[in-house]
Amino acid sequence: MAAIHLSFFILLLPLAFPSAFSYETNPQPKKTQVVIEGMVYCQSCDNYGPWSLSKAKPIASAKVSVICKNQRGQVSYYKASETEGNGYFFAELQGFEMSHLLLDHPLQSCVVKLVESPLEGCNVLSNINYGLYGSPLRYENKRFYRKDYDVVIYAAGPLAFRPAHCDAPTNHY
Repeated sequence: MAAIHLSFFILLLPLAFPSAFSYETNPQPKKTQVVIEGMVYCQSCDNYGPWSLSKAKPIASAKVSVICKNQRGQVSYYKASETEGNGYFFAELQGFEMSHLLLDHPLQSCVVKLVESPLEGCNVLSNINYGLYGSPLRYENKRFYRKDYDVVIYAAGPLAFRPAHCDAPTNHY
């Protein structure tokens, strides 16, 4: 008789505590928000030529573009972004979608390019970290977990504009 009561009790447990015994047969995957961050500088005339950012100063309100291409080489996403006062940009890729998990992945398909500098004295595009042709992204293990979605942050190398006119360096040999 005790076995019957125990069996009856076990059958009623899911009805008494439905959230503890819910089994979702087809859970929805969490959405992932893709973000790209980076810095934009004005390269010092002292370091014109090489990719050195020594003595470089951040540029506020500089514009960069994020361009993603699908596996067929077609532009699948474009976004222009502006730097904050300290030269930092944080571009949320709202609406970015991947049709192929590997080939359309941001690390494979997206680059960041320089667009415009607000500084008259420092507005020539430079190719530091491939700012002319597209700085590749890297993953630096930055990720935030939210209840309904995750945020994955990728970084572009520091980019730089340069002054149009720099005095020729003097050699002291």
